[in-house]
Amino acid sequence: MHLLPQLRKLERRYHQELVVVGVHSAKFPSEHATQNVRKAVLRYQVDHPVVNDRDFRIWQEYAVRAWPTLMFIDPQGKVIGKLEGEVPYETLEQLVGEMVAQFDAMGLLDRTPLRFRPEQERPTDLSFPGKVLADAASDRLFIVDSNHDRILVAGLDGTIRRVIGSGQIGLRDGPPAEAQFNRPQGVALDGDLLYVADTENHAIRRVDLRDGTVATLAGTGEQAMGVPQGGPDRETALNSPWDLVLHEGILLIAMAGCHQLWSLDPRTGVAQPYAGSGHEGLRDGPLSQAWLAQPSGLTSDGTRLYVADSETSALRTADLTGAPRRVQTIVGQGLFEFGDVDGVGEAVRLQHPLGVCSHEGVLYVADSYNNKIKRADPQTRAVTTWLGQGEPGHRDGPGAAALFYEPGGLSIAAGKVYIADTNNHAIRVADLATGAVTTLELKGLAAL
Repeated sequence: MHLLPQLRKLERRYHQELVVVGVHSAKFPSEHATQNVRKAVLRYQVDHPVVNDRDFRIWQEYAVRAWPTLMFIDPQGKVIGKLEGEVPYETLEQLVGEMVAQFDAMGLLDRTPLRFRPEQERPTDLSFPGKVLADAASDRLFIVDSNHDRILVAGLDGTIRRVIGSGQIGLRDGPPAEAQFNRPQGVALDGDLLYVADTENHAIRRVDLRDGTVATLAGTGEQAMGVPQGGPDRETALNSPWDLVLHEGILLIAMAGCHQLWSLDPRTGVAQPYAGSGHEGLRDGPLSQAWLAQPSGLTSDGTRLYVADSETSALRTADLTGAPRRVQTIVGQGLFEFGDVDGVGEAVRLQHPLGVCSHEGVLYVADSYNNKIKRADPQTRAVTTWLGQGEPGHRDGPGAAALFYEPGGLSIAAGKVYIADTNNHAIRVADLATGAVTTLELKGLAAL
């Protein structure tokens, strides 16, 4: 996923010489299904052909060992090189450029255009909404309309009040109709200031809700490679910020791309790692020594951060107070232990959770690849299914009968749970007391 922007640049730069074919060799069972692969291709706007290697046949034939891996094949069909892991665009551009020059000199390049027709879904009001934030005090609902590259400000009843973002991909500050985002995800609210994790811009943005003006707080617009060290906010490259929590004026950031939690102080302008060594995995310990794996959801009870650690299918905690501060695991075992099992502690299995919300001592979890919303008790480590049946779909009704499709975020206000039902392009609403699920009707969007 984090390599796709580099591949897009290469495909544009060498559109006559380079053909990219994606091979999807799934880690999670949910990713084996072709309908789910298709949704991912549409969500990440992949324009090249993608093969669903569900049985790992291609993986084995090419002796692949890691995600991601790039295999280079010459014009005569011979494998001439392999790169494992994420690499800077400049490295890839130089390497491909040298190959193009070499095979051009040999007269082997065929620049006959290849025509592909990418699949498209019918237009919908929302497009793969990633996160949602509900605020009862101000009767506001913030919907991160990720693939429309905008933020919708609504009432809790779904009436749209403002659209922030032009809908065009880019990194542009300014008035709401001119500002640009690139696949935003999590948001955090501080009065009339809304902070946005602008994921594929690798930036943190701030919206002044009084007039909708957007400003960039942190990030250079380029993806940090390796393990970034932090520094002045606008001079420090970030890596796929995915969710945000505000704690005593400090922004805590789920920095999915480098497997860390970061902090950003808007007052001092310093962005720096808060927890995680940068190693991908599940290891508890002091903040700086712990291992995380694509943290993608954050919430807080004021003393601890709760983290949806997606690649380890785990729920983690990071201390905000006291000493020494540590990262600990509520449920989850590691990078390759996942499933759909309710229970207590070590018996529990989740599958790639992307969202978490704390309410009255209970964690509500978007167990994304299981298409469920679960409840977790951080003290007893007990986890139970609350909403959904496990199969993907879109059906309202009692919680046990409702269907979701890879929900990615959730927020609680006024006795309701608001759910970003990502692959259904919808916001779902569940009653906290009864569990009854409905689909929120967005009103007035066409008029704005």
